[in-house]
Amino acid sequence: MATLRLGDIAPDFTAETSEGTINFHQWLGESWGLLFSHPADYTPVCTTELGTVAKYTEQFNQRNVKVAALSVDGVESHKGWIKDINETQNTTVNFPIIADEDKKVANLYDMIHPKADNNLTVRSVFIIAPDKTIKLMITYPASTGRNFDELIRVIDSLQLTAYHKVATPANWQDGDDCVVVPAIKTEDIAAIFPKGFTEVKPYLRMTPQPNK
Repeated sequence: MATLRLGDIAPDFTAETSEGTINFHQWLGESWGLLFSHPADYTPVCTTELGTVAKYTEQFNQRNVKVAALSVDGVESHKGWIKDINETQNTTVNFPIIADEDKKVANLYDMIHPKADNNLTVRSVFIIAPDKTIKLMITYPASTGRNFDELIRVIDSLQLTAYHKVATPANWQDGDDCVVVPAIKTEDIAAIFPKGFTEVKPYLRMTPQPNK
């Protein structure tokens, strides 16, 4: 199996989920996608993560992002676990959890790391653009819950930089100044970014966020 890299087409698959059968690419349609895996159902950190994602539904909707979770357990297990998540996290899980008992999807996305566990998926995250290319991959250890504020921040950056000739600096938040990409000559910046710019160094030019 070839290792996935940024810019690769996210592998397509058909799978059973807590919300019925989905064909992944068809299900994504023209949306962005967030696919994230869990070691197993009925695990404590995962319970808090899925509850958090459910509470972020409106933020994902505003960004045209569809969310799907995955673990190597089956649909009935997922449905029972969802009841626990809704109860303990005071929310309603309203996105599909993929059943991957045969580990087909886990292997497509290299979610099984033998040095961590031979059988269970690690905490992988993939952000996928509407053209189905992979824009971000992060792998967390089983002991560390994910920061979904950070994933929202990354999605904001990815969506901004997909349509404007900017990059986002360290610790950037939506609304902050951006970096003008190096490919743009300094003499051309004013025509492209009418809000103006600051030249910190010839290679470091800052401009207000263009879509704000």
